[in-house]
Amino acid sequence: MDLQVLPLAVTMMVGPQIMSAIILVTGRQAVRASLAFLAGVTAAAIAGVSVGRGVFALVGNGVSLGDPSSAGSAGTIVQIVLVALLLAAAVKSYAKRETAKPPRWLGTLMDAGPRKAFEIGLLVILLMPSDIMVMLAVAAHLEQRDLGLAAALPFIAATVLIAALPLLTLLLFRGRMKRAMPRVREWMNTRSWLVNIAAYVIFILLVL
Repeated sequence: MDLQVLPLAVTMMVGPQIMSAIILVTGRQAVRASLAFLAGVTAAAIAGVSVGRGVFALVGNGVSLGDPSSAGSAGTIVQIVLVALLLAAAVKSYAKRETAKPPRWLGTLMDAGPRKAFEIGLLVILLMPSDIMVMLAVAAHLEQRDLGLAAALPFIAATVLIAALPLLTLLLFRGRMKRAMPRVREWMNTRSWLVNIAAYVIFILLVL
């Protein structure tokens, strides 16, 4: 198992991802929906890293990724491109902070059942540009070091654990969290642009 990719799990769940987990624990089917959401996140993380690993394996057969420490390696070029894209996304989020709103589909999670929660768990990972970039970075890391998918298990497990924090907190402190979660949700809704920028900055620091 490779622990070097472990910190990237933090970025996987920052933004609408953790907002979804928080909203689900405030719903009527909090436990069942949250468990289904975690199942979706797990399936999406495994699928995303697996597909990325396969793509880089195919690329590696025709084009050498190069030494990971080399400034001209394909892996390094991918990292530079990712950082540039993240910087652009962070600037865009800041520029639109006055009109920034969380995605409309987040509002549908209040009454989400297990099936809907599972679908959201898949979509917030597989369709989020930041998560796609993270999984590609993990896949490139595995390919450069000739590691199998098993080496990404700590990353996948950490991603699921972070996604489970709202549910774990609810189960441990049910009374207090029922009162606190709506306030946390409201804070994240009104400052979604700040949450997004924090995710971009964290990932940039991890890549560099």
